[in-house]
Order: sequence, then structure tokens, then C-alpha cells
Amino acid sequence: MFAGIWLPWAAAVAETGRPLPRFASLRAGEVNVRTGPGIRYPVDWVFLRRGMPVEITAEFDTWRKIRDWQGKGGWVHKSMLSGRRTFVVTGGVQDLRQKNSEAAPLAARIEEAVVGRILDCREEWCRVEVSGLRGWLKRTLFWGVYPGEKFR
Repeated sequence: MFAGIWLPWAAAVAETGRPLPRFASLRAGEVNVRTGPGIRYPVDWVFLRRGMPVEITAEFDTWRKIRDWQGKGGWVHKSMLSGRRTFVVTGGVQDLRQKNSEAAPLAARIEEAVVGRILDCREEWCRVEVSGLRGWLKRTLFWGVYPGEKFR
């Protein structure tokens, strides 16, 4: 339960009252990923892509354990994360449609690893924006939203 709503993908609720796991995005263009939750832990590697979606899998005080679409993860300070919902294209080049239908005209073709913003998610389609271009993608063609998750 989260604010009186059952979230089928949420396995737990964190101390903050937010569901775990949940998606967020990187707030900065350079984010240090540490081996543990605190500045005393060494920086393991650095994210260099603002807006990249990440999945928060754990919380400790002001630190969030995250992972990216390729499974790489670690700990980041919560100030480096945003609630803005973004996605990353997976599985090769994907078709962005003008409407939420396989039969809809093509709006663009989007290459794997391209990051965009999620505007709206319904049944099996999500309305997205990539570099100012809006259209619809099937949720199975990208990473950044849970099966059955709906939002506007």
C-alpha cells in the first residue's frame, strides 16, 4: 500500500513511506556511485548521463541504492535523484508511433540506449518524449516502467 493504493510491483515500503522498488532518474550529468551508503565509502564508478532512469531498490538515511537498465548499481545521495520519470530504449532500434497502436503511422525510429521522458502510461503503451518529439512506445520496448503500472 502507498497512500491507500496497492502497487502490484512494490515488494516493500521504505522508511520514507515510498514503495520499493521504484523508478527515479538522475538529476545531474555526473553522479558518483559508491560501494556503500555514505561518503566514507569509495566511489565505485560515475554515471555521466543526466536523466537516465534508475531503479531505487533500498534506502538508508539519505542514501539510495540504485541500479540501471544494465544491472549496474551502487549507492547515491538522494539529492542526485529526481522523481521525473524517464526511460531508456532496449532491444535495438524501436518504432515510436503517432498513436498507441501497432497500426499507427511511424513518428520516428529510436536507437537503443536513447533516453527520453515518460509522459503517460496506460495498458501496454506509454506516451513519451524524445528530443522534443512526442509519440507512443509499447512498454515492452524500453526500461523505466513496471508491468501494469499506470500514471499520468
